[in-house]
Amino acid sequence: MINYHNLSEKIQKQIKEDKGIEAIFDPAIRRNPEKDKANLHRPAFVRDVEKIQHCPYYNRYADKTQVFSFYKNDDISRRALHVQIVSRIARNIGSLLGLDLDLIEAISLGHDIGHTPFGHSGEEILSKIYYSHTGRLFFHNVHSVRVLDKIFNYNISLQTLDGILCHNGELELKEYRPSPLSTFVEFDKKFEACYNSKDASLSLIPSTMEGCIVRICDIIAYLGKDRQDALKTHIIDNDNIFDSGVIGNFNAAMINNLIVNIVENSYGKDCIKMDDLYFNDLKKAKKDNYEFIYKSEAVANKITTIINPMFEKIYDKLLSYLNNGDKNSVIFKHHIEFLNNLNRFREGYNYFETTEKNQIVVDYIASMTDDYFTDLYSYLFPKEKTIEYISYFDDII
Repeated sequence: MINYHNLSEKIQKQIKEDKGIEAIFDPAIRRNPEKDKANLHRPAFVRDVEKIQHCPYYNRYADKTQVFSFYKNDDISRRALHVQIVSRIARNIGSLLGLDLDLIEAISLGHDIGHTPFGHSGEEILSKIYYSHTGRLFFHNVHSVRVLDKIFNYNISLQTLDGILCHNGELELKEYRPSPLSTFVEFDKKFEACYNSKDASLSLIPSTMEGCIVRICDIIAYLGKDRQDALKTHIIDNDNIFDSGVIGNFNAAMINNLIVNIVENSYGKDCIKMDDLYFNDLKKAKKDNYEFIYKSEAVANKITTIINPMFEKIYDKLLSYLNNGDKNSVIFKHHIEFLNNLNRFREGYNYFETTEKNQIVVDYIASMTDDYFTDLYSYLFPKEKTIEYISYFDDII
């Protein structure tokens, strides 16, 4: 039994008096309301932040690339940096709008925790394979909820899980107006619907202002940063190919100008919004990124010719291990036993017996970092050609 200490009544009273706190406020809605109650030193959504940061999969953000997956270059953004930038931008806005900064941080830090290796390309490939086997779809926002609510069952609040589920950074809106949600029954219906319909995932709107802020800040965080990375990797030669007008072409200006416009249009309102000029410029900037970066030959070709076949072969091999009950295989040793050990204090937990086999494979692949995925491929298929990374020095003539 884990023994948690608490602050003494004397020091709690003194802190409350000094800070003018009359009572501990706990707005968090949890599956188990008897656990994780807010207290003075761990307020409601701080608990969510800390649970997410201590999730084993949080470590793996550090080697999950955003867009540029074929470079040995520590200056290229990984998801660890991305989620922190989302949190910082969203907290800047939230502090001015008087919102809950801990809830914003929890949603921001958790929103990509279920993401696949190799960015959105990896996500699309895994979804196609999973659908071909089960008729179900894979979305990283949905899987992020699965990680925190199902695989680890952290008793994360409804508000945080909903913000993570609804964060879809691929769909921009001029106005984000919270869609009411008060129970896990409603939430579970939204969650499950996303496995069966792409439209269900794309139509999600967060239930809180904090979730709405994170959703738009997810876009703001990657627009300019991806351009910086594209310059470092020589995908583009200069910034002059972009013409984003009012929001600017460079990362710092884009972040600053969009924060200003969102606060100008959202302060004192019950929604998060931009004006037409800024929103149209945001859409154009995103479209330009797709044209010049994401769909460029240098990025897309390796996905089609190398990564796609690797995903398919790994998926089939791992599924065969499960169907054959090979408990000495890597999916048992590195994934199933790993989860069973981490969840050993949960009564009745038996991941293998209670989880459909294709779902187990998906859980495992989605948890992988880029390097782990590549090393696993070499381990499973030692005679096969794998990824040839561009090194730090390949641009030296």
